[in-house]
Amino acid sequence: MKTIVSLGRRVGVSWSIVLLFLLILYGSLAMGSVEIPAGDLLRIFLGHPPQDPTWTTIVLSFRLPKAVTAMVAGLALSVAGLQMQVLFGNPLAGPFVLGISSGASLGVALVVLLGQVGPWSRVLAASLGAALVLGLVMLIAGKVRNRERLLLLGLMFGYGVNSLVTILLHFSSRERIQAYLTWTFGSFAGIPWERMTLFVGVVLLGLLLALGLAKSLSLLLLGDMAAIGLGLRLQQVQWLTLVSTAILAGTVTAFCGPIAFLGVAVPHLARSLWNTSNLLRLLPAVMLLGAMLALLADWLAQVPGQDIVLPLNAVMAMIGAPIVIHAILQRGGNLG
Repeated sequence: MKTIVSLGRRVGVSWSIVLLFLLILYGSLAMGSVEIPAGDLLRIFLGHPPQDPTWTTIVLSFRLPKAVTAMVAGLALSVAGLQMQVLFGNPLAGPFVLGISSGASLGVALVVLLGQVGPWSRVLAASLGAALVLGLVMLIAGKVRNRERLLLLGLMFGYGVNSLVTILLHFSSRERIQAYLTWTFGSFAGIPWERMTLFVGVVLLGLLLALGLAKSLSLLLLGDMAAIGLGLRLQQVQWLTLVSTAILAGTVTAFCGPIAFLGVAVPHLARSLWNTSNLLRLLPAVMLLGAMLALLADWLAQVPGQDIVLPLNAVMAMIGAPIVIHAILQRGGNLG
């Protein structure tokens, strides 16, 4: 009976989140500095002209790609965060805990210092910076079998790289520092359709790897010795998990900037809402929640009805931190 009640609760929560997700998606497409009626929004997607022809351009060329970017980035960071928390057995671990975001920031700081502030130059520089740090982490991972030590080394990499970024910015002009700071705010608005295929394709690669690792990572919840006793190749799983996380977090950082909060917070929120620690159940849950919260934050950052755009990372933390605090308290302070 308890199992049936638990299953019914999870199904109810899932449908509620899906309906809320669809409502937020509608709001992000229909509302903003220009409000588009629901009927005209439907006409646009059916290929019919709306009352105002410019609405088609607004929706299909600006709002829809931004919404797709937000959803893909949100689910990617959430899955990456879940993987890191399970791999390291640490509730505070996130997708950027190994210094991947810091490496991307170093790459962007370098191109900003050189005056190359175009979108493709930032994407390439961030990707190379993230790959460099990942390479160092993977090199160390082959020699350090203890996961806690690897976590600490990753944090030290992050601090070291951030210090280089600070020094670089110290010698930059005010305009270039401003360009870098704007990038650190995060944005889902910089990926037009011609770049969307690359963005989504790379994220999909990371997601497929994460799904393939789900059963192996689930064994880690039993402890290292028990997992090895059940046939888990710990070092291989560790390496592949790092690669998957780097692909997911590095791609989002390269295209959207260092989007904070989601990767750490969403797994905890999913555990609370679905009342489970089963990784196979949590993966679709964090994907749905991550996409929804990213979309919500982006929508609220636009300040509907105004031309003001707030820093995305600030809005993300402002709306999410109270929700996660509530979720943790509901679980009796248990973060696991």
